Amino acid sequence: MGQQDIYDYLKKNTGKWFCSQELASALDISIGSVTMSLKKLRKTDMVEHRKVGFRNGYEYSVGK
Repeated sequence: MGQQDIYDYLKKNTGKWFCSQELASALDISIGSVTMSLKKLRKTDMVEHRKVGFRNGYEYSVGK
């Protein structure tokens, strides 16, 4: 499981926003793997992200 799996899941759920814990649970992979993959995907601009809450919380999505 890696970046492609996360991207495919987000693409399948286009327009919905997910936090890293939701992605880890849905894909049955570790939160650490999800976090590293999302960091790489953010650098490529393949996913959208928005800050939520007061801490370093982000939600991720793939645009329409």
